[in-house]
Amino acid sequence: EEMLEIWEELSLGYTESRGHPKLIQEISGLYPGIPSSGPESPIVLAPQEGVFLAMQSLLQPGDRVVAMWPGYQSLYEVARSMGCKVDFWKPRLDEAGVPAHFDVKDLGELLLSGPAAKLVVVNFPHNPTGFLPSAAEFHEVVELCRSQGAYLFSDEMYRGLELSPNDRLPTAVEMYDRAVSLGGVSKGLSLPGLRIGWLASASRPFLDRVAELKDYTTICSAAPSEILAIIALRGRDAIFDMNRQIILGNLNALHSFFDDYPDRFAWQPPRAGTVCFPRLLGPAAEAGAAEYCERLREKHGILLLPSGTYEYDEPCFRLGYGRRNLKENLSLWRTALDAGSS
Repeated sequence: EEMLEIWEELSLGYTESRGHPKLIQEISGLYPGIPSSGPESPIVLAPQEGVFLAMQSLLQPGDRVVAMWPGYQSLYEVARSMGCKVDFWKPRLDEAGVPAHFDVKDLGELLLSGPAAKLVVVNFPHNPTGFLPSAAEFHEVVELCRSQGAYLFSDEMYRGLELSPNDRLPTAVEMYDRAVSLGGVSKGLSLPGLRIGWLASASRPFLDRVAELKDYTTICSAAPSEILAIIALRGRDAIFDMNRQIILGNLNALHSFFDDYPDRFAWQPPRAGTVCFPRLLGPAAEAGAAEYCERLREKHGILLLPSGTYEYDEPCFRLGYGRRNLKENLSLWRTALDAGSS
């Protein structure tokens, strides 16, 4: 009733620059120890805007940044466009050549191989591989950042989509006073059209700077989006459970699909999120992921994202499995494979 009354009285004027107070209150409940009001509370913004403003607030030309790769492009390209030196924490390949695991030892060696990093950028659950570290491994990542005095930017947009809730990691801001957590309603709550995300941090200077810079980007969020986001966050457990059932069912279908074509594809089942990063085998691999994905799109209307989109050379493709119509699309793909046209 409360939200219905607010919705019916809603004005389409400017909103609070840092976010609707009730929305901030819901967001802060996701982060133990983070205030629900005042200058140390989370800042509401569009998720992509959060990446951009965080980098602008933390970095200067010449700073060293270490980021996971392949990954969401802005997580490293914004820093690179600012004149920062960006080094990549790359996944190890399994025996079939599938990007399977980000080893924390590799991150440690990378951090020691050059000047002290100003910022480490991680994304768990990871896009595009579906990788999720253990809690112990994530703790090691945080301690590596602490040892260098580096900021940690943690893209947590897929948080809540773990295959088992027991695998859910703590947020970065719970673990480290120089961490920044990016969250939003786009992935786990299935509401990308609202364009509502947020930044949480224990660093007051960082939040102050983001708030200043936001006056030069969106200024504020859309009033209807904020109210709908409040409603979604209050019902988040039910939405997470619904989405988990969808992705678990779809993963069973993917297991059957890839088991039927072991000479065409290799894959590493994801631990979380709604994307995975299989590898092409045989002649398709030799032709390249871009050609394969384009042919599949043109002839059969099936959309996959080739690895070249990430500037990643291995013949892989990103496959999304978060939609209810996945099984229908797998059936079309099977028909194409069996007919030899894919």
